[in-house]
Amino acid sequence: MSSAFESRHQFGICIASSSSSASLPTNQPTRTESFDVQDNALSLSTQQQQQLASSSTPVRHAAVFIALFLLLPPLAREERRRRREGKRTSRSMCEHSRGRRSTGYRQQTRRPDDNDNSLSSSCGIVIRGRSMASSSSSSIRRGGRRKDRPGVPATMAVSLVPFLLLLLVSTSSAAMAASAAKHGGADRRSVRARARAAFRSRDEWEAYRKIMARMVTMEKDCNKTIQAKSSLPFLGIFRPGPLPTYLLSPDGDIIHCVPCHRQPAFDHPKLRGQKPEDEPVERPVPKGGGGGGAAEEEEGDVYFRQAWSDGGERCPEGTVPIRRTTAQDVMRSSSARRFGMKKPRASNVRRDSTSDGHEHAVGYVTGDMFYGAKASLNVWSAKVASAAEFSLSQIWVISGSFGNDLNTIEAGWQVSPELYGDSNPRFFTYWTTDAYQATGCYNLHCSGFVQTNNRIAMGAAISPTSVYNGRQFDISLLIWKDPHRGNWWLQLGSGPLVGYWPSFLFTHLGGHANMVQFGGEVVNSRPSGSHTPTQMGSGHFPREGFNRAAYFRNVQVVDGDNSLVPAAALRLVADHPGCYDIQGGYNRAWGNYFYYGGPGRNVHCP
Repeated sequence: MSSAFESRHQFGICIASSSSSASLPTNQPTRTESFDVQDNALSLSTQQQQQLASSSTPVRHAAVFIALFLLLPPLAREERRRRREGKRTSRSMCEHSRGRRSTGYRQQTRRPDDNDNSLSSSCGIVIRGRSMASSSSSSIRRGGRRKDRPGVPATMAVSLVPFLLLLLVSTSSAAMAASAAKHGGADRRSVRARARAAFRSRDEWEAYRKIMARMVTMEKDCNKTIQAKSSLPFLGIFRPGPLPTYLLSPDGDIIHCVPCHRQPAFDHPKLRGQKPEDEPVERPVPKGGGGGGAAEEEEGDVYFRQAWSDGGERCPEGTVPIRRTTAQDVMRSSSARRFGMKKPRASNVRRDSTSDGHEHAVGYVTGDMFYGAKASLNVWSAKVASAAEFSLSQIWVISGSFGNDLNTIEAGWQVSPELYGDSNPRFFTYWTTDAYQATGCYNLHCSGFVQTNNRIAMGAAISPTSVYNGRQFDISLLIWKDPHRGNWWLQLGSGPLVGYWPSFLFTHLGGHANMVQFGGEVVNSRPSGSHTPTQMGSGHFPREGFNRAAYFRNVQVVDGDNSLVPAAALRLVADHPGCYDIQGGYNRAWGNYFYYGGPGRNVHCP
């Protein structure tokens, strides 16, 4: 088997991409805080709930005063109008009783059952024994039609209904806020007990506390929290409990906007007190003006879409969006100490890496000096059989031997229920300098990758995704080494950069890569003793072609001249073709391309 598969990849790099419908060929933690607030990643502490509840009280009071200010003047005007009309009606009926015709009213005709006392000459006219002046309603025959007008008390009662409802909602909201604050401590104790049960050893417990403390620090540093839009936003001030600061984004995430210099990367001793570097002026361009694919999918500086920003949300300039890690995220992991990291490698694994359950269908190039890689890949909602498994599609930039000194930079999309808690395809990055043993992590879970983009969130869901026999959505990723400063940058499509990996993180990649790999990977945990049904790519074999199978297109590498060139001599290998296969080719529209993937367990993959 090729050495391409030793990399037991579990994700990696910050990616720059743009989601578009592509034209396609027709044939185809160092800062720690008091751990009393460690469960803040799950819910607000009791003290915070009380503070937010109390802070919302003036808002509710202000709402009541505004309601009074808006409702009482119209009520007063209505009462004065009714009184004037009552007087005019009484005066008119008085004149009628004296035999004079009232202006604007027709002559009243007595009903057969009216008696002699129906009308009197007094100004307080009596109709069927009731005084017109004191009656709560007037009954007048106007233009041959009878018109009934409610009296002042009835009108006021109807007008007061909205105000009374407003006051009722405000009062009940305050009571519910107090109840939420009362039970907040119980929720925190429950989370702590479950965490204690999940992480029994002292090292695991301390690692859990450290992660949660980092989240508290991040929340203090952030100046904005992205939240879902309420269907009734004007009722936000009356919702029970705290004001809506910690609501979820549409994909269930909480996104904090953290100042660039306060992101986790700057916990690293070599980065403390610094700020992100400026973007390099020189970027890789196709050699000779052609790059291996005439139909480049980038359409200007377009960002690929993520669910958290679908409502037009973005972080302010000078900040970066960071997905909040919750207590549940950590407790889903088998080890708090290795949360956000790869599983440790066995010392005697084979180079194809299948001995630890990782299976691949990839194209790779090797035997030269590479300074980056680029490709476009479509995004699918791959089905994953269990939380212990994942499915991903990515680019690997690799250097070193497949021993303990392997260096990799990785980026793409992945479905990982254990890491993210759902089955959404999510944008991710990864890096390591010791073959996934002690260094490196996913996304921003450790000090390493420096993010510079305020619109892309690592670990956030990608939306929309490709549809079988329907529209295809792909992302374009470019990873390359800045020839001047030596940092490895990540670019999305043809637009702004996402961020960079400082060169000092690496040993072998401090110079160049000696292998570049493209394709898919799954973990096969062999549930029930048979092969997993976890899908790779779209879950369909590459022979089904475009609109049905997953693909990589415009597969390129960066040479020593900082130029993009086609990935010549691209080798295609599948660990188990009956489960996941790969087929490739070349044309003018897509340059070097391949389809890959499969359904996992089937009649040819028992």
